[in-house]
Amino acid sequence: MTAVKAGDVEGLVRRGPDPRIAVVLVYGPDTGLVADRAARLVRGMVADPDDPFALIKIDGDTLAADPGRLVDEAGTVGLFGGSRTIWVRSGSRNYAPAVDAVLKAPTEGARIVVEAGDLARSAPLRTLCEGSAKALALPCYPDDERTLADLIERTLQEDGLRIDRDARDLLAGSLGSDRRASLSEIGKLALYARGQGSVGVEDVEAIVSDVGASVLNALIDAAFAGRAGEAEREYRRFRHEGMDPSAMLGAGLRHALTLLSLRLDNPRGSASQLVANWRGLHFRRKALAETQLSRWSAPGLQQAVAWLQDAVLACRRSEPDLAHAQAQGVFLRIAIEASRRRG
Repeated sequence: MTAVKAGDVEGLVRRGPDPRIAVVLVYGPDTGLVADRAARLVRGMVADPDDPFALIKIDGDTLAADPGRLVDEAGTVGLFGGSRTIWVRSGSRNYAPAVDAVLKAPTEGARIVVEAGDLARSAPLRTLCEGSAKALALPCYPDDERTLADLIERTLQEDGLRIDRDARDLLAGSLGSDRRASLSEIGKLALYARGQGSVGVEDVEAIVSDVGASVLNALIDAAFAGRAGEAEREYRRFRHEGMDPSAMLGAGLRHALTLLSLRLDNPRGSASQLVANWRGLHFRRKALAETQLSRWSAPGLQQAVAWLQDAVLACRRSEPDLAHAQAQGVFLRIAIEASRRRG
């Protein structure tokens, strides 16, 4: 049997599986974690991920319709020699026969990474890989406290950042169990702290904290949709109610980073496509979100992020009245810039 315990999977992914293993099945209920670990395995197997002869990507449903294709791809020699890596993406149909066929055939040094969803113990794909000496089955369950801490440190290190222990613990406590959502939040933090060298508690609070975020949606949506008059009225209302300017700026910065992440993930996507990928967005905000994404490009959002970052720092060093003037000025600047852009 070659099933791997859930607690041992992260270390195995980091080290890389034995080169003699032909098929690595990555499965589990956390689709974000499955995708992340599969991608890391592939990066460790391929010298150049952009080389179409070295890395072949196949959809699971394609294999279900043509089970023999996986054997053919595994047995094909690359144009310039060397081993090939095949990345099978999860599908809605049963492609276990394709994996069964490749496990029974000589693979000529090919490495195959297979993504799957939450597989029962008796699922054909899982039993095949757990029962073969040529395969590994890696279960992916929601992140616990230890794996979240490791994920935070490793992801930030890739951007040249260190994180204080208190800041790491605060961030881990604010993240959920979904790997894709966690990576999105850590990515926002990395963008915010880029060039600082280290991340502290204040940085985490500025980006990840949800305090007052839902209350401030009216102000933020008005600004990024180009409605300057509405943004000014909303700001005055929140100031009158005693809202801290740093809290307003922090919420605006998180929103800008969310828009930027959506734009960077799908540069050519339409506004409606990007909104469809926005997890947790309330249905009543979708129309305004589409307006915002249709007006803002990635470079424009990067500029807006810079304005908000500068304002956050300035507010920390200013008296309350001056801090409010700075914060209000930034929201109006964003609204005016958005109004100039074509929707």
